[in-house]
Amino acid sequence: MRRAVVGAVLITLLVVGGTAARVWHVARLDDRSPADVIVVLGAAQYNGKPSEVFRARLVHAKQLYDTGVAKYVVTSGGSAEGDSFTEAEAGARWLVERGVPREHTIAVGEGRDTLGTLHAVADEVHRRGLSTVVLVSDPWHSLRSRTMAEDVGLDAWSSPTHSGPIVQTRETQAKYIFRETGALLFYRISKRPADDIGGTGLG
Repeated sequence: MRRAVVGAVLITLLVVGGTAARVWHVARLDDRSPADVIVVLGAAQYNGKPSEVFRARLVHAKQLYDTGVAKYVVTSGGSAEGDSFTEAEAGARWLVERGVPREHTIAVGEGRDTLGTLHAVADEVHRRGLSTVVLVSDPWHSLRSRTMAEDVGLDAWSSPTHSGPIVQTRETQAKYIFRETGALLFYRISKRPADDIGGTGLG
C-alpha cells in the first residue's frame, strides 16, 4: 500500500511538473508564420475601452497584421451582463481607430470562456473557407488556447504578447503558470473549461 501511494504521488508530481514545464516552454515561443487570420482572444473591456491586458494583446496583433502575418484580424469574446459592448466589438473598434481597415477585422462576439470563444471563432473562420490561425493571448495561456483551438478544428499556433500586467514580475508569471497548469490538466481530463469548476476566472 505504501509503495502504491508513493508511486501515485510521484506520477502526479511528474504529470503536474511536466505540464507546467510545457506551459512555460510554449509561452516562450513566438511563431509568426503566415496564417489566414490572427485571432485575438478577448479580455475585459469597459464601455468599449479594452482593459490593459486586452490592449496589450491588441497592440501585438496589430504588429503582426502590419508585418503581413495575416490579412484578417479576428477579435473575440462576448459580454457580461449589462455591458454595452462585447469584447470582440471593443477590440475591433480599437484596431480600426488605429488604422486597420474595418473590412479586415472580424468581430466574433460570442463565448464567455476560452473554449466557447474558440468554438465560435472556428465556426466563423470555417464559414469563410479559412483554417489557419495565429493566436494572440498572454504567454501562459498559449498552450491551453492552442490545444483548445486544435480540438475545435483549427490549424493553430501562437504568438503571445510579452507586454502588459500579466508578464511584468516573476511572481505574477509564477502565479499564472501555476493557474494555467491546473486549468490545462482539468481541460485534458474533462474537455471542459476551467470555469466549470466554480468560477475560477480562467475560462
